[in-house]
Amino acid sequence: MGDQPRIAVVGSTMIDLIAYTTRVPHAGETIQGEDFQLGFGGKGANQAVMARLLGADVTMVNSLGDDVFGDMTVRNFETLGIDTTFLTRVPGSSGVAPIWVEPDGTNRIICVAGANDAMIPADAAHAIESTAPAVVVGQFEVPQPVTTAAFTAARAYGAITVLNPAPAADMDPRLLAVSDWVIPNESEFARLANASAEATDAEIAAFAARTGTRVVVTLGARGAGLLGRDGIVHRLAAPAVKATDTTGAGDAFVGAFAYGLARGLDELDAVRLAIRCASDSVQRPGTQSSFPRAGAVAEFLTRD
Repeated sequence: MGDQPRIAVVGSTMIDLIAYTTRVPHAGETIQGEDFQLGFGGKGANQAVMARLLGADVTMVNSLGDDVFGDMTVRNFETLGIDTTFLTRVPGSSGVAPIWVEPDGTNRIICVAGANDAMIPADAAHAIESTAPAVVVGQFEVPQPVTTAAFTAARAYGAITVLNPAPAADMDPRLLAVSDWVIPNESEFARLANASAEATDAEIAAFAARTGTRVVVTLGARGAGLLGRDGIVHRLAAPAVKATDTTGAGDAFVGAFAYGLARGLDELDAVRLAIRCASDSVQRPGTQSSFPRAGAVAEFLTRD
């Protein structure tokens, strides 16, 4: 892995408990599900896996419980070749995410943070200082002071920092001050920017000016909007695909975009790569298990 770009993901791990159903139940109602899968998830872990599948040398920074889910998560990372040096274990449960998926691929998710909330800012900073990655990625499924400490350490030697503000929450100004890129999806953007679901060019530009960051808004089947260095919002389309399960598609995008930046791709090409990976993933059920592998990854990279 030494010749590959190095990325560190400071973020969450979850065990996904995915139920496939013809419809979601009403309050107080029990319905029969169609299928069930147990999989590996968490926004941080998903993004780390996507970057690794593209070839990056990836370090995962996280806290796990002392339960069987924590053991499973460590083995999954090791199988994929992700550095687990900076995974700590604490008493209690690991993170879990019950997920309901409807026939059109729409998902509803409840995240239970568990050990993710036990991460320590100084530990995250130490991990970044020890590994010196080219890109550091963070999200909102772990405490913001943890991500702030990691990004501050990254900024000290010139690494690129990428913040995925998901799930949507008020953004700590100290974290924004050390974030180079902010990548929300359309619903997160609407809340964070007090904007419309359309994410207009003017709204994206205003959000970037307010946060002092570079911005990409992911728009699902509509692709993504990137505020370029030229000050223009570039709309990049997604290919028309039949969505089976959209769970983790945004994480596939962020992980692939981070890889593109670390590899030195032009920002537009990094977004194009991210859209390809996300669009490919929605055609299969599951989260990390749906991410493109081998042949598809090679084809995506060859196009750039």
